[in-house]
Amino acid sequence: MPLTDPTFAANKNSNWYNREADAVLTEFGTMIDGLSAEEAARRLTNDGANELKEGKRTNPFHILFRQFKSILIWILIAASILSGVLGEVFDAIAILIIILLNTGIGFTEEFKAEKSIASLRKMSAPQAKVLRDGKIASIPATNIVIGDILVFEAGDLIAADGRVLKAVALKCNESALTGESIPAEKNPGVLPQEEIALGDRKNMVFMGTSVAAGSGHAVIVATAMNTELGSIALLLQEVDKEQKTPLQIKLDSFGRILVWATLGIVAFSFGLGLLRGMNILDLFMTSVSLAIAAVPEGLSVVVTIALALGVMRMARRHALVRKLPAVEILGSTSVICTDKTGTLTVGEMTVRVLHSAGSSFEVSGNGYSPDGEVKFEGKIPDAPRSESLRELAIVLLACNNAQLVQKEGIWNVIGDPTEGALLVAALKTGLTIEQIEKDMPRYFEIPFDSDRKRRTVIRKMLNGALKAFINGAPDVLLEKCTKVLATDGVREMTDVDRQEILAQNTMMAKQALRVLGSAYRDVDTVSTDLLSADNVEHDLVFVGLSGMYDPPRKEAKDAIAKCVAAGIRVVMITGDHPDTAIAIARELGIASSDDQSLTGIELDKKSDAELLQCIRKTSVYARVTAGNKLRIIRALKADHAVVAMTGDGVNDAPAIKDADIGIAMGTSGTEVTKQAADMIITDDNFSTIVAAVAEGRGIYDNIRKTLQYLLAGNTGELLLMTASVLIGLPVPLLPIHLLWINLVTDGPPALCLAGDSIDPEVMKNPPRNSSENIANGNFILTMIVTGFLTATVAFCVYWYMLQTGTVEAARTYAFTVLVFAELLRSFGARSTDKPVWQIPFFSNSKLFIVVCVSIALHVWSQHNTILGKFLKTTSVSFFDGFLLLAIGSIPFVILEIWKAVRQKSICTSKSVVSG
Repeated sequence: MPLTDPTFAANKNSNWYNREADAVLTEFGTMIDGLSAEEAARRLTNDGANELKEGKRTNPFHILFRQFKSILIWILIAASILSGVLGEVFDAIAILIIILLNTGIGFTEEFKAEKSIASLRKMSAPQAKVLRDGKIASIPATNIVIGDILVFEAGDLIAADGRVLKAVALKCNESALTGESIPAEKNPGVLPQEEIALGDRKNMVFMGTSVAAGSGHAVIVATAMNTELGSIALLLQEVDKEQKTPLQIKLDSFGRILVWATLGIVAFSFGLGLLRGMNILDLFMTSVSLAIAAVPEGLSVVVTIALALGVMRMARRHALVRKLPAVEILGSTSVICTDKTGTLTVGEMTVRVLHSAGSSFEVSGNGYSPDGEVKFEGKIPDAPRSESLRELAIVLLACNNAQLVQKEGIWNVIGDPTEGALLVAALKTGLTIEQIEKDMPRYFEIPFDSDRKRRTVIRKMLNGALKAFINGAPDVLLEKCTKVLATDGVREMTDVDRQEILAQNTMMAKQALRVLGSAYRDVDTVSTDLLSADNVEHDLVFVGLSGMYDPPRKEAKDAIAKCVAAGIRVVMITGDHPDTAIAIARELGIASSDDQSLTGIELDKKSDAELLQCIRKTSVYARVTAGNKLRIIRALKADHAVVAMTGDGVNDAPAIKDADIGIAMGTSGTEVTKQAADMIITDDNFSTIVAAVAEGRGIYDNIRKTLQYLLAGNTGELLLMTASVLIGLPVPLLPIHLLWINLVTDGPPALCLAGDSIDPEVMKNPPRNSSENIANGNFILTMIVTGFLTATVAFCVYWYMLQTGTVEAARTYAFTVLVFAELLRSFGARSTDKPVWQIPFFSNSKLFIVVCVSIALHVWSQHNTILGKFLKTTSVSFFDGFLLLAIGSIPFVILEIWKAVRQKSICTSKSVVSG
C-alpha cells in the first residue's frame, strides 16, 4: 500500500485562496447577484447532486462466509461428517454445536454495516441559502452547484466549499475538519502563498463546518466528493480494514501447522493399521479420535470469550470496544498517535497570563464551583493590590458578549470561546458581570472586523459620559494607542513602551499563547451616527495583554509517562498551529526542548523513503490534513510499528480507520469518527487509552496461557493415542471421551484462565513484537513436557487395567485420570514462571469452584446410568476414584517443582551478573 494516497492528491482543490474574488467569479461565469435558475438547473444536471456518495455496503453473507476461513473449523467439519458416517451421532452433533457456537459469535460481532460515509452525509446542511436571479432563495443543499453564491450567518452549516466574497465579523468552527480548537476568522482578502495549510485558508469556507459568528457570502468552488469533506469520504472508502490482527495471523499459522501434523499422524497410524490387518471401520474410528485429540475444539470459542470478557472489563474503565480483535491489538501497541485538542488538552480556551503596567499575573485553574455562585478554582492572588490589573479586567468584561450559564451544577460558556476565556479570567480578579452592567450599561457596539482585527463596545458611565472598551490584535491595537496605563496612572506612550509591549507579546506568543491586547478611551459624542470605527478607535489608552491557550489535561502527563515506561511512543498529530503544538508537546513530555514539529506542507514535499526516515525522530506533526494523517499512519506501519490512532474530528476518521487500532473520543468525537473506530473512549481522556493498553496486554497474556493449557492437554491426549496405536493396543480413548475432555473438562477452566486477573506490573515491560510467534521455545517446551507427563500417567493406568480388567474398564480409568490431571493442572497454568504457592490461591475463585464442580460431575457420571451410557464408561468405586485423583496430581506437582527450580536458577544467574 503506498504511503501517498493518489485519490486524495487528485481531488485537492485548485488554489482559489490566492486568486482575487472577482477572478473566481469570472472563472465560474457567475455574476455578483448569483446564477440564474436555468443556469443552475443545467449545471446540476451536468455535475450531479451535491451529496457524498456511500461506499460499498458490507454484505451479511460475506461476513458469514468469513467465519469459515479458519483451517481449524474445516478440520472440525470433516471430523463431524466422518463421525456421522460411522454412526457416532452424539460425536457428530457435539462437534456441530461447537462449529455453530463459534460461527454465531463471530458473525454477531462482525455484523455491523459501515456507517462512516452515511455519518459524513449527515454533516451536510439539509437546506442552504443562495443568490438566484438576484434574490436570496432557500434550496435543498443537494441542489447547490459550482458558481452558486452561498449566503450564511451565525448558526448555519456550510453546504459546500466556497471562496469568501463578503465577511462581517465572520468566524467558522472548523475543528472537526482541521483540528483547530478556536473558530477561524474569515475575510475575502487574497492569500498570496502558493501552499497554505487547510486551517490557514482564511478566505475559504468548507462543507460540514459551521458559522460560529458573523455573516458572509461565498462563491461555491467545489461540491459533493470534490470538497475537502468529500476527499475524506474517499479516503474512508479506500481504507482496507479487513486486515487480520497479530493474534489471528498467529492462530491461522498455528492452525496450518496443526493440520499438517494431524494429517501426518493420522496417515501414519492408518497405514500402520492397514499393515497390521486392522478392520477398516476401526481404522476410521481411530483416525477420527486422533483428529479430535489433535484439535483444540474449544480454542476459537475460548479466544472469542476471552476477548469479550476483556471488552466488559474495559467498558467499566470508560473504553467501549466495537470490534473484538481491537482488544488483542492494544496489547502489542508500540506507537500511539493522538490528536491534541480535546484529547491531550481540555478543549477549551483558558487565559493563563494577564500583563498590565509592566507586571505579569499568572491565572490559575479553569473550573467553576457548582454552588450556584460564580466562584472559580483559579484565582489571581495579587489582583486586589493591582489597580492596573483591575482596569484590564474591566475592559475584558466590558468588551464581551459571552455569557456564563449554569446547568446541572456545571458552568458553561455561551458564545465565542475566546471571549468566554476572557470573561472567566476577568471574573477571577473579583469583579462581577452584574457590577459592570449596573455601573456602565451597554450603549453601542462596533463589531469585530477581520481587517481592523479589533472589536469595540461603548458603555455609558454613571456620570453620563461614554467610554469605549477595545480588544484586538496587540500589534494593530498599538498603532491606535497614544497613551499607556502605568503603575503611576495614565501617561503618554513612548517608543520604549511600544518596544516593551511588543517584546512581551512576542515572548507570550513563543509560549504558544494566543495574545490579545486591551485598550480604552473616553468618547465625546453621544450620537450613534458618529460612533464609527474611524471616529472612536484612535488616541487609545493601552491597558494590557491577555495570553490564552487550550491547557493540557491534568492526567495526560502521567499517562504519557506511563507510556514511556512501557516502551510505547506517543506522537502528536494535530491541525493546530506548530508553535502551539510543540509547546503543548514539550509540556506533556512528548517532545524534548530540542525537538521541532513537522507541518503538513513540509510533509507533502517528502518522498516515501524520506518520510520513513523522518517518522523515527519526529513526535509532533502540525497543520496536517486528513491525507497527511493517513500517510503518517501508513509510514509508521511500514516501519513495523503497531499503531493506535486517536481523534475526534472528521479529518481524523481515515487515519483512525487505517490504523491497527482506531480510537475515537466519545464525548467530543463526531459520529463519523466513532463509526470508523475500533474503540471509543467515553471520557475523552488519554489516560483511559493507557489503561486500555494495560488491559490489552493482560488479555493477550491470558489468551496465551489459556492456549498453552489447552494445547498441552491435547498434546497429552495425542501422545497417549499415538503410543497405544504404535504398540498395537486398542484405542484408549473414544471420540466422545476426547470431546468431553476438551469441552466439559478443559473448557470451563480455560474460560476462568482467560478471565484471570491482570499482572499489575504488565506496563513495566516493553511492547511485545507483533511478529513474535505465540508459541515460542519456552511455550513449546512446557507444552511438550506437560503433555508427556499427562500421557505417561494415563498410559500407565491404561496398561495396568488392560492386564487386570476389560478394555471398557481400562478406557474408563485412563479417561478418568486424564480428566483429573487436566483439572488439577489448571491451577498451575495461571502463570508460566511462578509456582502455584506464589499466586494468591483464591484470587481466581471462579477457577477453584469450576475445578471442584467438574471433578464432582465426573465422579457422578461414573455412578449415573444415563451419563455412563452417553460417555460409554463403566462404574469406578469411590476408593479407586480417590486413587486416580492422586495419580492425576503427579503432573501438576512435578511441573510446579520444575517452575520453582527454574525460577531459582534465573534469580541466581541475575545475581551473578549484577555482582
